[in-house]
Amino acid sequence: MRLGTLLREGEHHTVLKLDDDTIVDLHLALPLLQREGQLKWLAPGATTDIVQLIALDERALEVAQAVAQALPGLGAARIAPDALRLAAPIPRTRKNVFCLGRNYAEHIQEDNTSRDKATPLPEAPQFFTKPATSITGPDTDIELDSAVTRRLDYEVELAFVIGRGGRDIPAKDAWKHVFGYTIVNDVTARDLQRRHDQWFKGKGLDTFCPMGPWIVHASQIPDPHALRIQLDVNGERRQDASTADMIFRIPAIIESLSAGLTLEPGDVIATGTPSGVGYAMNPRCFLADGDVVTCRIEGLGELSNRVRARPGAGVS
Repeated sequence: MRLGTLLREGEHHTVLKLDDDTIVDLHLALPLLQREGQLKWLAPGATTDIVQLIALDERALEVAQAVAQALPGLGAARIAPDALRLAAPIPRTRKNVFCLGRNYAEHIQEDNTSRDKATPLPEAPQFFTKPATSITGPDTDIELDSAVTRRLDYEVELAFVIGRGGRDIPAKDAWKHVFGYTIVNDVTARDLQRRHDQWFKGKGLDTFCPMGPWIVHASQIPDPHALRIQLDVNGERRQDASTADMIFRIPAIIESLSAGLTLEPGDVIATGTPSGVGYAMNPRCFLADGDVVTCRIEGLGELSNRVRARPGAGVS
C-alpha cells in the first residue's frame, strides 16, 4: 500500500496506490464505500486528510483491502497514471519535519576532509528541523535565490512517518510507531549554514524539503536498513550508498527523539544523508539554475526536482 496526495483542480486529494499499481482517489472512493455499508467505523472527513488515514495505523490496511475488493464498482475514482500529478505526500506537516545530521560515517569523514577538521562520530543523534513551509513535492522547482544563497546543495535521505503517536518510546517498541517510509531531499544553503553556525536557517528556506513521491507502508519494506540510496544531478551519480550504513538506526532515533517529546501521527523524520554531497567534492560543485536532482531509494521510488533561479534575483 502506498499513500500519496493528488493535486486536482487546485485541491489536495488523498490517493491510494494498490499492489497492482491501480491508483484510486480516496476522496471519491471512500464515500461510495461508506454509502454501501463498508468502513462504517471510518470517521467522516478522513477521505481528504492523509494524516487522519495515517493515524488509523494498522487499520489503514483495512481501508486498502476494502478499496481493492470494490475496484470494479469505483469507476471515476480510479486515476490513469498519465493523469496523476502528485504533491508531497503530506503537503504541509502539522509541525516541523524532524531531521538527523551526521548519521553516516563517510559523510562525516568527507565533511572533515573538506574543512580540514577532525570531528568525531556523534555519541547521540543530532536533531534539527525543517519548517513545514519548506515542503514541496515531486517534479516541482527548488528555488535558487541568489540574494540569499550562492551555495545550494543536495542531500538524499530516507524518511519515516509516525503512525501511532507516543512519548518516551523505548527502542524495543519503536517499530510499532512507524507507519511507512518516503524520500526527502534535505536541500541546503551551505553559506547560510556556515554563516549562522547552525543547520535550521540554511536548510529551512522555501522549497528546501522535496518529499515523495509516496508514503510506502511499513509492511512493504521488510528492512529499512538494507536499502540502496542514490542521488543524481543531471544524470551524474553523486550519492550511492546503503541505509545499512546509518550510525543511529530507526529504533534508536525514535527512542532518543521521543524522550520527553510527544511524537504524533504524520510526523516525518529524515534520517541523514550518505557521502557525496556537492560541498565536499574537489572542486566543490553546487547546484545551478536548470539542474535536475533525482533521488532514489530502493522500494520507495524516485523523487525528481529542477533547480530554478528566482526571477529577478540573478545567479553568479
